[in-house]
Amino acid sequence: MATLGEDLIGTSDTAPFFLVANADEVSIDAPENRLGDAVRTWMRSLSGFQKEALVRSSKTGLTWRLVSDEGPYLNGHDKAPCPLAFLSTGMAASYLNEITALAEQRGVELRKLRLIQNNYYTMKGSMPKRTMVGGAEPIELEVEVDCDLDDAALTSLLMDAVSASPLNGLMRGQLDSLFKLSKNGKEIPTAKASELGGAIFPDPGNHFAKAKPIESNVELVGAVGPTPKKDVPQGTATNAGSLADEQNRRLNIGAIAMLREDGLKDLQQMQYSPWGTSFRIMSSEDGRAPDANTLISAGIAFCFMTQFGRFASMLKLDLPDYRIVQDTHFSLGGASGKTGKAGSADPIETHCYLETSEADDVAQEMLDMSETTCFLHAFCRTEMKTKLKITRV
Repeated sequence: MATLGEDLIGTSDTAPFFLVANADEVSIDAPENRLGDAVRTWMRSLSGFQKEALVRSSKTGLTWRLVSDEGPYLNGHDKAPCPLAFLSTGMAASYLNEITALAEQRGVELRKLRLIQNNYYTMKGSMPKRTMVGGAEPIELEVEVDCDLDDAALTSLLMDAVSASPLNGLMRGQLDSLFKLSKNGKEIPTAKASELGGAIFPDPGNHFAKAKPIESNVELVGAVGPTPKKDVPQGTATNAGSLADEQNRRLNIGAIAMLREDGLKDLQQMQYSPWGTSFRIMSSEDGRAPDANTLISAGIAFCFMTQFGRFASMLKLDLPDYRIVQDTHFSLGGASGKTGKAGSADPIETHCYLETSEADDVAQEMLDMSETTCFLHAFCRTEMKTKLKITRV
């Protein structure tokens, strides 16, 4: 099937990821920091399933520009990581942050450290019947390491580090996301989606185009090639099915994470099912590359935006342009932030701006179905644990 829309990412002279030099001129600010880090994500549709984000952190003060695309399974151009890649790599980066910080605090040397992570999601039901629902399943994390600790002490360290990740707050809190909705520049109430109190934020409009890059000598993102295929359980998604009216699929997005000698985190996304291209993403907490919370926040927003496009495409609804402003609130890491506590988070807060000729109730349904089918909003409202496996190397 033909790809949807123009390939604006692939034909652009602009780097896909960059640190924004003029965030104040763009007029993106960070939310009030109430837990330890507050992250504001502006996002807009570009063409087809290609999307652009500007992400600003209150903790770092930095703003990153990121882009996302989809592969053949959604008739995308496959020119940037898919939305779920950002959550998987951001999670792996966050786990690396806490594991290395906690090991240093306990005077433990970890050698040959590598994380192998698998995230699983489900999509079940009928879109025409409005019964389709996205789901999220427990994460599998394998830690490869050479270490002098005995098995019990090593397991304790790694489990404490996983719990210390700020992402823990989204996994353990069963958080229902909150929304504001605007149609053609006018606020309308939400229907089934829980409504966020207060005033709707100003629409970012075309302010994205003002962003100017700070040049980097690090390749922040790049395609590695086709993901190596592996055996997948029956019912797991293949390349087909993402736009099918009736679905019963299980998705598997992986991440392999290592710490380079220069301190950058080397994160490789694995697109097992639906099968597709593997991308490498760099991450850092010191401003050389996007930090873990930036990747996580962008991933949630990218996934949510994809569901708007998918619903409109499948139901042949008019939605030529749409944007969101999303706020995420995380605690500091229990180890990296030296709080000694488990990570925590507040519910996701999202303001949606739709340009459409459809009626108000259709715009409301666009929001409702996008929230219901979004894998990562399901991730936030589902009680989950990380299944840990340790492999000594």
